Amino acid sequence: MRSMTGYGEGSQNIRGTRVTVQIRSLNHRHLDLQLRMPREYLSLEEEIRKTLRGKIARGRIDLFINRYAGKGSSRKLDMDEELVGQYIAGVKQIKKRYGLAGEVGVSLLSNIPDLVHVREPEADPAAERQAIMKALAAALNKLEHSREREGGHLRADMESHIRRLREIAGELEARVAENPVRIQRSAIMENQDGSDNESPDLGSVTLKGDVNEEIVRLKTHMAALAKVIREREPVGKKIDFMLQEVNRELNTISSKVPHLPVVHLVLQGKERVEKIREQSQNVE
Repeated sequence: MRSMTGYGEGSQNIRGTRVTVQIRSLNHRHLDLQLRMPREYLSLEEEIRKTLRGKIARGRIDLFINRYAGKGSSRKLDMDEELVGQYIAGVKQIKKRYGLAGEVGVSLLSNIPDLVHVREPEADPAAERQAIMKALAAALNKLEHSREREGGHLRADMESHIRRLREIAGELEARVAENPVRIQRSAIMENQDGSDNESPDLGSVTLKGDVNEEIVRLKTHMAALAKVIREREPVGKKIDFMLQEVNRELNTISSKVPHLPVVHLVLQGKERVEKIREQSQNVE
């Protein structure tokens, strides 16, 4: 079982450039891929999406690719010499026209924007593809470990609720196996309004049906659910479906046996089902 929340990061160096891939996953009903990368890498977007779809089944995935120039890389200092010449000529013309003193120096030019800038080495997607995909694989590996670790906590919590549901199924079985007359008598007393009318006829209140079949199915669902949450493949949707079946059996039992102790057990069971359902919203 894997949680839908997690984080992973990977990086690779190539030709004095460092490429990092960061992946963050959040809860989502479906697979929602959000990619943010330098425009030079847009040609790799579909391949990256395909790789993500092959590893992740559900969740919102935010992927960030960043590119950094390392020390000693082929960064270059660019100077716009034509623009520098225009500035110098312009300053000299102003100086002559208005009789200003002073010389045009480096200190003046260094404060003028756009004259000098550092040019990063150009990206080569074809040459850097292998480094990007290796960084992506490393990030996905860490993401998977993160999601599995969180999934283990979710599974432990679900197992505690499943154990209680199994206990409830056993208690329900014991309750409905009681002497039917005793259950009928209790049902009659629970439906009395406290009036001093003559004693009710036991035959006027009867159980609506045998629930042995529902209890057997309930136990079967519990066993299957305990097995499903141990699977490594995506199980979130399976759990949701199985919880619907469990709720259906509990509703049928309370409908067929409207006996207060039985109803209380059913309500306890439905509470546990809801707690498992809340956790399943975080499961891939």
